[in-house]
Amino acid sequence: MNKLENQIDLQIESNRNKNLFHKDATKTMHFAQTLFDEIRNLKGLTENEVNVLIEYTCEKVVEEFCRVNQYYSFGEDDKKRLKDIYRDLYFDIIQKKIPMNLLSERHYQNLKSWVEESNPFSKKMYQEEDVTVNPVVCCEYSADIQKHILHLQLEELPEPILDVGSGKHGNLVKSLRAAGLIAYGIDRFSDCSWVEKADWLTYDYGMEKWGTIISNLGFSNHFLHHHLREDGNFIGYAKKYMEILNSLKLHGRMYYAPELPFIEQYLDKNSYSITKHAIENISLKATMIKRLK
Repeated sequence: MNKLENQIDLQIESNRNKNLFHKDATKTMHFAQTLFDEIRNLKGLTENEVNVLIEYTCEKVVEEFCRVNQYYSFGEDDKKRLKDIYRDLYFDIIQKKIPMNLLSERHYQNLKSWVEESNPFSKKMYQEEDVTVNPVVCCEYSADIQKHILHLQLEELPEPILDVGSGKHGNLVKSLRAAGLIAYGIDRFSDCSWVEKADWLTYDYGMEKWGTIISNLGFSNHFLHHHLREDGNFIGYAKKYMEILNSLKLHGRMYYAPELPFIEQYLDKNSYSITKHAIENISLKATMIKRLK
């Protein structure tokens, strides 16, 4: 299984930054012969082992799509459909009835349709003439940079602390815990023991549970993106924004950047206070909201 997983990683690497929406994508994107042969020669795999292989493949594929464009969002139904795509693909390869070039063309067409259905904006964003795409920048910032941008003063942070969209490595969470604070994180991808793998739109934040919630260029950045998109999930983000605020304890705080003036203006001033901080060399500001009652 480890050998197969390595081959899957190499397969994804071979198509890195290629445009799935290019007019000849089914020709520019292709299967690696080594992976194809490895799967075709599989024998005696249990159903559980096949499921593990499919799970690994889909997790890596979703991670790669999100690396290319951080605004891609895939729900549980989308992931289930992706698993079905790869289950069918692996079954067809093992059956040895369809040539590799035809399987490849059909597979990448299926992937394209899957992305279009799950993230309709992608069809407008990527042009048929572009063979490759430029990834939408998504950096995992150091703890010090995040503290600076959000004006975090550790002695002022009520506990427990939750970092929403903490990044795969949970840099800020690790730094806060090293300072003796009770801190956790959530992120779509995680290899940190204090960061739970979760989607911020489906995560249950609870009621009056958190002393501090932090999200640097994470939740609010995506909320702004959906606010500006014609097909954006503005309502879903607005509901989750209020859920997050309701999960703060009395006098709890939420720190985030960029600011969200289009929804902040409607917050009850008797329930929340809003403090703004300028971000150096950027026109946007960081926001701190404190729950008053």
